[in-house]
Formats: sequence, structure tokens, C-alpha cells
Amino acid sequence: MDATESKSQPRPFSIKLWPPSQNTRQMLVVRVTDNLTTKSIFTQKYGSLSKEEAEENAKKIEDGAFSTANEHYEKEPDGDGSSAVQLYAKECSKQILEVLKRGPSSKDDKEVLVSEEVSAPRDTVFDISKGARSFIEEKEAEETLEPLKEPGNSYTKICFSNRSFGLEAARVAEPILASIKNQLKEVDLSDFIAGRPEAEALEVMNIFSTALEGSILKSLNLSNNALGEKGVRAFGALLRSQSCLEELYLMNNGISEEAAEAVCELIPLTEKLRVLQFHNNMTGDKGALAISKVVKRSPLLEDFRCSSTRVGSEGGVALSEALDTCTHLKKLDLRDNMFGVEAGVALSKALSKYAGLTEVYLSYLNLEDEGAMAIARALKESAPSLEVLDIAGNDITAEAAPIVAACIAEKQHLTKLNLAENELKDEGAIQISKVLEEGHLQLKEVDMSINSIRRAGARVLARVVVQKPEFKFLNIDGNFISDEGIDEVKEMFEKFPDRLGSFDENDPEGGDDEEESGEGEGDEHELETKLEKLEVNKEE
Repeated sequence: MDATESKSQPRPFSIKLWPPSQNTRQMLVVRVTDNLTTKSIFTQKYGSLSKEEAEENAKKIEDGAFSTANEHYEKEPDGDGSSAVQLYAKECSKQILEVLKRGPSSKDDKEVLVSEEVSAPRDTVFDISKGARSFIEEKEAEETLEPLKEPGNSYTKICFSNRSFGLEAARVAEPILASIKNQLKEVDLSDFIAGRPEAEALEVMNIFSTALEGSILKSLNLSNNALGEKGVRAFGALLRSQSCLEELYLMNNGISEEAAEAVCELIPLTEKLRVLQFHNNMTGDKGALAISKVVKRSPLLEDFRCSSTRVGSEGGVALSEALDTCTHLKKLDLRDNMFGVEAGVALSKALSKYAGLTEVYLSYLNLEDEGAMAIARALKESAPSLEVLDIAGNDITAEAAPIVAACIAEKQHLTKLNLAENELKDEGAIQISKVLEEGHLQLKEVDMSINSIRRAGARVLARVVVQKPEFKFLNIDGNFISDEGIDEVKEMFEKFPDRLGSFDENDPEGGDDEEESGEGEGDEHELETKLEKLEVNKEE
């Protein structure tokens, strides 16, 4: 946790909508109980529950909804938690209705339930991350960690995330963790030193590292701690002792070039690694060279995330060459780096080997037409089950559209397509729309915002996607669509207005004069007709 690194990535406390406080969760249990016991159209139809049975079900409903929403939030940690809150409420409503439909339990049902509870396995997850983000000191640590001291406990996963451990609290945890380390399989220490002075934070990390040294973990999460090189080395004892890791999370850790080299040095055995997530660090090209060594010795890798890490062409080429050995890859996320054309071409060689790839996120990599076409050609011949294709913000023009479209034509399992912030214009948008016409029955989201698209392109795209049975959302904001064009698109989505994004950033008068003179309102039908006849399945 070097001083320079701390300055470049401050860690102030921030207010988020997720997770809810313990008080909020208890209030929801009360509300669910009321829904199960008080008179309503549903209780009149299906019957209400007794107070005791309702309270028991309410706790299970809330706990299940929280787990589902929290799992969703952990997959998208950059958001404010609003989508997790919505899912939390939705899951509760769904489960309330299911419980009411099932009706009150009979005496026999209750006896069976009691029998099942007696024989049910003991808790395996110890999680103190729920509730408001806060410091934890000595006295609270003694009380909170008490269940881990119970003889014969079955905990195999611990999660201390969202609680900031001070030195005294860490000393309370040390002997407890040392006593159970041989049974642990998953350890989550993400965001557990927030707001602590550097010296104290480093000592806390050393204490936890020593206590857990020698454990045989499958998953280790150290994300959201301002580690830097000093922090990585503070976990040296724990990292060196791991030989069976399957999942490693090092997101938002302030990992610089030196820290990346320390990671490479301290984790020599990664043959079993399936997940490596390295989002939002200060790695740069030199750091990427170190991470590429870790990737190269991880042949079983299925999920690799190295987004927002300041990696340029040199580091991008190194990572791409290392990924060439990871033929089991299912999810690849390299968003928001400065790869450029050369690294894009290098990456295309690795992509050609990914038969099982289902999600690929390559937005904002400066690929340009050459890099994008190389990647599209590679993906066309591989990844038959691709579900997510994200190549937004890469300066892709209509010139590359036929090859990109030919790739998309082959991806019949596609659910999400993001081509936002490119320069496809009407020509490119229509060519891609045409290949989406046939099949693509699982398509749910398309984003072609900020692409200099006009009325013709917007109409064709909207007409195609609105007919897809699973379609949920179209974003074509930030384009140059005329008011008449917007009205036509809205009319197509008249029955499903929630599936069409806003047009707040649309500029009906945008574009240069040369384009306007060639693609005026009077010429759009002619343009659309010509473009619909273009062949998109042939490459030069």
C-alpha cells in the first residue's frame, strides 16, 4: 500500500443502495409476515397462514431473496445496487405468492418439516458482510466470531467483506482462523481494511495471512483493498501456500506494475485456476507482462477479467499471447484498456481457439476497423454458443460492418449485442439488422447508441428486434434520428414501450452537411431499400 498508490486511488466511504442494513431486512420480514396473515385478494383466494407459520416462512423468503439479489450484485460490483434492490423486492413478491398458493401446512407437513430440519446439514457459510459497511473492533469481533469457535462446526466458507478490521479485532480473529483453516475452502476478505491507516492495515493483513497460511483454498477474494505492492506482500505467507486455488479475485486493489510482479512471484502454482478477476487496477503494460505469466500457467482458466487496468499495446499483445493457451475459456472481459490494432489482431488468434466461449467483452479497446474485423473473423469460426458480444467504443465504421455482420449471423444463441459508440451509420446498422432477422430467437438486448444512425437505420433495426420473442431492450439514443423516425420507432414499440430506451441525447439535426445532403429525409426510403439488398455474408 504505497503512498503514491493510495493517493491515486482514494478509498472514501460511499453510500450504496446495497446491501440493506439488518434493520431494513428485519422490517421486510415483518412486512412479508403481514402479507401472509392479513386479508387480501390473495389470502381470500388461497387462505392465510397462522402467525407462527407466517413468521417462519417470512424469514426463509427474505433470506432466499437476499441471497439471490446479493449474488446478482457481486457479479456487477460497479453499480450502486439499485438493480439488486429491485431483484430483492421481486423475489420476495414471487415467494410470497408461492407460499400462499401452497396454503397452510397440515400437521403431517409440519412433522415432516421438523424431521427434515433435524437431519439438515449444518451451516457451511459464515458471513458477516450483511448490513451497513462499518468498522469492527475487539469487543464486537469477540461476539461476532463466537460461532467459529464452536467445536465441530462445519464452516467451509468465511466472508468478512464490508467490515473494516482494526488491529485488536484482527488479533481476536487470528487464533480462531488458525483453528479452522484446515476445513476452509473459500475465504472472502474483500473490503476488510477500509479507512485504516497504512501501517495498521498492513499489520492486519499480515495477521490474517499468517493465520490462514497452509489452508487448502479453492477460492480467495482480496478485492477492494488498497493493497499496492506492500499489501500483496503482506499476504505473502497465505499466497505462497496455495496450490489448489480455482478462483482468485484481485479487483480494485491499486495494483501497479510492482504489485503485479509480486502477484506473479507469490502465486507460482495456478494449474487449477478457473477464475482470475483483475478489474480496475493500475497495472499498465509492464504489470500486464507479469499477469500474462500467471495466465500462461493457468491452462484451465474459464473466466478471465482484466478490465480497466491501463494496459496498452505491448501489454495487450502479451496478454493475448498468454490467452492462446487457455482453450477452456468461457468468459473474457478486457474492457476499457488501450490495446489498439496490433493487440486486437493478436487477440483474434487466441479467440479462434475458444470453442466454449459464451461471453466476450471487448469495448473501448481502440480496435478500429482492422482490429474489429480480425476479431470478428476469428469469432465467426469459433464460439458457436456465444451469448454476449460487446465491442462498443472501438471506432468501428460501416467498412467493417459486413464482416462484423457475418460473425453475428453465426451466433444464433446471442442474447446481448453491444455496438454502442462506434461509427456504423445507417449502412452498418442496416447490414447488422438484416442478419438478425433470421433466427436469433434468444436475443434480449441491443445497444447501437451513438453511431450516427439516422431514420433509415433506426427503422430497420427496430422492426427486426421488436419481433424477437425474448427481446427486452433497444438503445439507439445519441444518434441523428429525425423526429418522424423517432415517432415511427415508438409506434413499432407501442405494445412494449418499456423495451425501448429514451431519446434524450438524440440530435435530429446532427451530422455534417455532406451527409445531410446525401441522406436527407426525402432520400431515406431509397437508401433503406438499397442497403437492404447488400450482401453481408461475403468477405473481401
